[in-house]
Amino acid sequence: MASRIQVTHPKNRIFSTALLLVLACALVLPTQAFAKEIPGAVPSLPAFIESIKDDNADTLRGIYVEGQIAFPIVQQPYGSPGYVSPEDSVVTQFSIATEVGNIGLLAHNHLAGATFSQLKQGDTIILVYGDGHTQGFVVDNIQQYKATDPLSPYSHFIDLADEEKLLSALDLFNKVYRGDYHLTLQTCIENEGNLSWGRLFIIAKPISNKNSNNLQ
Repeated sequence: MASRIQVTHPKNRIFSTALLLVLACALVLPTQAFAKEIPGAVPSLPAFIESIKDDNADTLRGIYVEGQIAFPIVQQPYGSPGYVSPEDSVVTQFSIATEVGNIGLLAHNHLAGATFSQLKQGDTIILVYGDGHTQGFVVDNIQQYKATDPLSPYSHFIDLADEEKLLSALDLFNKVYRGDYHLTLQTCIENEGNLSWGRLFIIAKPISNKNSNNLQ
């Protein structure tokens, strides 16, 4: 008898991933959390590029914000869309965001994600690919949400800019990761001693065409 192969419908897969995504804060928590110190000395962009190059033109290898951020980027293991690197000063590319045509970068708020909250509208974010070419984005808006039940896969989210707005996990995924080509940085918001209290999204629009190399 032939074995049965279960095929997951793309919409169901995205829904399941959305649940993993909004729980990303809770998947890996330190035994004891400490505030992450913002690095005092960020290398120049050329020096950072040289430190992460691996000649792979199609793979993101780094994120850079002058004077604030210079972190390598790792990709999620195949079949693990809920994975977020547990390493300090490392950012993870979100595979499902790529599937819907955009770039998503994840980091825990007790690690590299602590620097995301330092960003503001108008800041320039530079992504670096393995062959050294760069792609620039400008922060367009910053969104914050409170989880109604931080550790539940069925939690809804309250928009802190309009507390009458209540979104499901899938609604939130669609809002921050779908649409015209853009970059989304995601981390969690700590409040009242709870590292998973809320979610922070930094939305940035491309400065010019993809694969620009005029930002060094």
